[in-house]
Amino acid sequence: MQPRGPGPAEPRRALPSGRSRARSRGAAGAALLPSMLMFGVILASSGLLLMIERGILAQVGPPPLHPPAGLSRRDGRDSPAELELEVLRDTRNRTIRALCGQRSMPRSVWELPPGQRRTVLRHLLVSDKYRFLYCYVPKVACSNWKRILKVLDGALESVDVQGKMDHKSDLVFLGDMKPEEISYRLKHYYKFIFVRNPMERLLSAYRNKFGEIKEYQQKYGVEIVRRYRKNGGNSAGDDVSFSEFLQYLLDEDVEHMNEHWMPIYNLCQPCAVRYDFIGSYERLHADANHVLEHIQSPSFVRFPERQAWYKPVTAETLHYYLCNTQRRLLRELLPKYILDFSLFAYPLPNITSEFCRQ
Repeated sequence: MQPRGPGPAEPRRALPSGRSRARSRGAAGAALLPSMLMFGVILASSGLLLMIERGILAQVGPPPLHPPAGLSRRDGRDSPAELELEVLRDTRNRTIRALCGQRSMPRSVWELPPGQRRTVLRHLLVSDKYRFLYCYVPKVACSNWKRILKVLDGALESVDVQGKMDHKSDLVFLGDMKPEEISYRLKHYYKFIFVRNPMERLLSAYRNKFGEIKEYQQKYGVEIVRRYRKNGGNSAGDDVSFSEFLQYLLDEDVEHMNEHWMPIYNLCQPCAVRYDFIGSYERLHADANHVLEHIQSPSFVRFPERQAWYKPVTAETLHYYLCNTQRRLLRELLPKYILDFSLFAYPLPNITSEFCRQ
């Protein structure tokens, strides 16, 4: 069976132990964001929640995220698309510098709490041969990047080799190294990350994990339905609605989320790790080619084409799910992902009545 549509969420039921709600809304709520003080400054200075309510931020938005491929220069001047991309990257860099420059923010991975440090170090993949670190983010083409790392290391013949991806073997994780080895690579290696619109990433994870992966249906789906649906005890976990999934995320402690829906900020810690390049899913092939050229990979190594079975999240699909989800649920969830929206220059989701009538 496929996941249920994004219809209105069932009334919230009390959790069996109150564990998740206590973590996410209690004293440990400080883990939601690296600095609640900083978040308070953002709210106070911009009236963020009011703007979310009125859909203002969604209408304003950042510079376009989709410059066309094949950018060119003429007469020594940048094309409009190049200028737009330059503005986008400058926006991201300035925002990251402003946030990460706050006194309360971590300056290195060694300043992170142990749990947060373990998370980022186990998501940083290492290529000693080509001297780079890649922070992988699930649902942002990380399987293809892992294929590339295996090809570069000689463990895989080609990026086009068919078969299920083994996400552990033949990969080197920074977290498995000694502290002095970690520090050296963080200081001297080229570091990059790829990001994606947070809501699009969540929808992609929902459709994939609860629509196709039995392991996730049994491990997470059964519990989600039991918590948030009246008389949901007989569910096999393969019919989780999008609203139920979002309610589950709202009640979960960010630091203990599954990596497929943990915020990118928490996975890759862009304040503690100074990334040299931030690529985007929206410009996947162009940005991937930029990285491959920078690391001087062999000419036969290219970024893989999308698999035939892959079901992309289109703008129409995202529009359907967002507009059929309770606005209250989306508004309450946004603070957990606000750093992903703001740091990486993504517009907040447009859930105004006018937009949803289109």
